[in-house]
Amino acid sequence: MQTFRFELGELPPEAEALRAEVRAFLRQELGDTPPVLRAHSWGGFDREFSKKMGARGWIAMTWPKRYGGHERSALERYVVLEEMLAAGAPVSAHWIADRQSGPLLLRFGTEAQRQKFLPAIARGELSFAIGMSEPEAGSDLAAVRTHAARVNGGWLVNGTKLWTSRAHESDWFVVLCRTGDDSGDRHGELSQLIVDLRSDGLTINAISSLSGHREFNEVVLEDVFVADELVLGEIGGGWAQNTSELAHERGGPERWLSTYLLLEELMRSRSELFDAERAQLMLGSAVARWWAIRRLSLSVARMIDSGEAPAVQSALVKEMGTRFEQDVLACVQELVALEPVRDEDSPFERLLFEAVLSASSFTIRGGTNEILRSVASKGLGVL
Repeated sequence: MQTFRFELGELPPEAEALRAEVRAFLRQELGDTPPVLRAHSWGGFDREFSKKMGARGWIAMTWPKRYGGHERSALERYVVLEEMLAAGAPVSAHWIADRQSGPLLLRFGTEAQRQKFLPAIARGELSFAIGMSEPEAGSDLAAVRTHAARVNGGWLVNGTKLWTSRAHESDWFVVLCRTGDDSGDRHGELSQLIVDLRSDGLTINAISSLSGHREFNEVVLEDVFVADELVLGEIGGGWAQNTSELAHERGGPERWLSTYLLLEELMRSRSELFDAERAQLMLGSAVARWWAIRRLSLSVARMIDSGEAPAVQSALVKEMGTRFEQDVLACVQELVALEPVRDEDSPFERLLFEAVLSASSFTIRGGTNEILRSVASKGLGVL
């Protein structure tokens, strides 16, 4: 049987020293921001906050200095992400660009593309969205139908992307599309294009969540022209490039901290709602799982730091982490036995309401758990 590995270890002193600095910044910037607003966290879009993070050097932390980066370790970056998510900071304006679009450009982009996009991302001034999923291609990205046809000077793109988070507020997105001739090679015909979200022929339609928030969108592309200089990497190399991108998307702390603020608010303000001894037993089990998942997630960061693309390990972390997020919610509901209602006067009840409505998406977004288990099984040579 094949194997894959996790390299476990502790955070270095410089990473832990950074934590205090980040916490002081967050206390100053977030102040008395209500928990309900902080709960949006990596879905909260605030360009000014992102620019402040850029000025602090907390975006593009691991990138080369010649592109606006700071050449710090992935573990130092991990500390910043962890603290931002735990505090519920509005990081969405730079999140995708920093997490995956920028690293994708660093690895596969031309020098002109790097100079055009990376310094602005590092300053917190440029926002990217993800152009992967489609109506008939969610976790099975090899089934995408969006097509780019060769024309003079570039490509005409037609198709529909779905669940595109923050497309209505972002500047660009990387589109996975077909550039082949329908030869039957589902993987070899795929390429990636960098598309301006304000392009002629591009329409963004809102998809409201159950809670009424707008985060997701449908993006329709009708004869959208993309110049040759915005082809990312090699024509026909989209599948391999996209797979390496998913290693950055799936293994981070955002995959197991979505319900953290709910638990924190319960402990902080509503301890009268539950039996303390019972809570100790349930929360002790949750903390043990949290610690194990965090160690695995840190291992993914170390592997990325060393230049690897740990797609299998990231898939496993996301599968475990998103199930954990849902189990934390179930634990809270079992402890307090409250019906989720939209109570504007109670931060905890409002957070519970929001979590119940969004929890089902945890194990779907970024790849369903069934697909992630298949990825892990292939990594072991089982499939």
